[in-house]
Amino acid sequence: MNKKLIYNARIINENRIYTGSVMIEGDKITAVYEGEVPATVKSEATEIIDATGKWLLPGVIDDQVHFRDPGLTHKGDMSTESRAAVAGGVTTFMDMPNTKPQTTTIADLEWKFKRGAEVSVANYSFFFGGTNDNMDEIRKLDRSRIPGLKLFLGSSTGNMLVDKRETLERIFGEADMLIAIHAEEEDVIKRNIAYYTGKYGEDLDISFHSKIRNEEACYASSSKAVELATRLGSRLHILHLSTAKELTLLDNSKPLKEKKITGEVCVHHLWFHDGDYAQFGNRIKWNPSIKTIEDRTALRAAVNNNTIDIIATDHAPHLLSEKEGSCLKAASGGPLIQHSLIVMLELAMEGRFTYEKVVEKMAHMPAELFHIDKRGYIRPGFYADLVLIDPESEWTVSKDNILYKCGWSPFEGYTFHHSVWITFVNGDLAYSDGKVNDSVRGMEVKYS
Repeated sequence: MNKKLIYNARIINENRIYTGSVMIEGDKITAVYEGEVPATVKSEATEIIDATGKWLLPGVIDDQVHFRDPGLTHKGDMSTESRAAVAGGVTTFMDMPNTKPQTTTIADLEWKFKRGAEVSVANYSFFFGGTNDNMDEIRKLDRSRIPGLKLFLGSSTGNMLVDKRETLERIFGEADMLIAIHAEEEDVIKRNIAYYTGKYGEDLDISFHSKIRNEEACYASSSKAVELATRLGSRLHILHLSTAKELTLLDNSKPLKEKKITGEVCVHHLWFHDGDYAQFGNRIKWNPSIKTIEDRTALRAAVNNNTIDIIATDHAPHLLSEKEGSCLKAASGGPLIQHSLIVMLELAMEGRFTYEKVVEKMAHMPAELFHIDKRGYIRPGFYADLVLIDPESEWTVSKDNILYKCGWSPFEGYTFHHSVWITFVNGDLAYSDGKVNDSVRGMEVKYS
């Protein structure tokens, strides 16, 4: 069997940074060496990757992406977006169900698994969508194959709103699996739209987006879900937290494995604030909206003090033509997966986080939170999902190096100070020196 030795890297793993090497055999890590590698080990290697001066990280696990397959593939698909993922050091993704058709039946879920096996360069997994009337399908799900159930408690792309109280009670009480929620209160959003259009007319610019989808809309929905989960003993995961007030619903007094209510923040809410609308316009229109600089400061602090458990992207490509128009017409969402790790390393370089914290929140904790089998760490016996970072490689995001099918990024023109050099997926070289290896195929993720 081919033995790859990643030699003399600066390893960032499990809250430590040290110089070491990693042996890969087949799809697994077989040994991790700290310090110098014995000569006998080097002689056994059939391939040696000299990683001197590079950083070695476990591959990023992104628990929230919209790869648009099936039905919306004019702006992204499982092939193109998984290529962008490995170029960004993301080796495992969990895709959301608001496609066409929506992933709300077992048959549509199986289609996605088949598609992933055919075209995905990264490891793949798929949330199942809850609706007002598919409880029978939910009961049939194989829990070892999916990360959980996704509920939209506020309307977003795909309009999968679950708004019947009796349905929510049944799902939270009977689903017996992790429930991940998009939490924005529909009644608050509608009231805000009526108020601002009544005062200023229909042609509202992007600055109104965070006024319409405001703190009240987020907190009203999140708090309702927390009440349900607490009362019914459910396992709740709140996606893309965007406000300081919502952080009061979470608890950092216990380790992740003991939490029944957990939270995620997305890269864009850690980078941008509402003062950036003037520069970036609709390119930074997301649901939930970008909030204030004070909210951003609170979210960053919550990552550092473990109130927030994981960092993800909510990667949601749209064509630029779909992002045009008023705040009420422009599509919400944007492409992020190729740049998420690099953005977080940039913030670490600025002193906002430690590099160890970035790895913890983007690799270790997603694996722990979702009980993923043998991924998320650099450990013997684990799958060799690994990323080598060049920490001294300045590069500027441009259309020439963007791999998203939609062809744009909110980071265009920004110069980063780290780059992804090599990405391994299950021991296979998936990305190297700016090129994706299109012959690599990821695996279906398994959950315990």
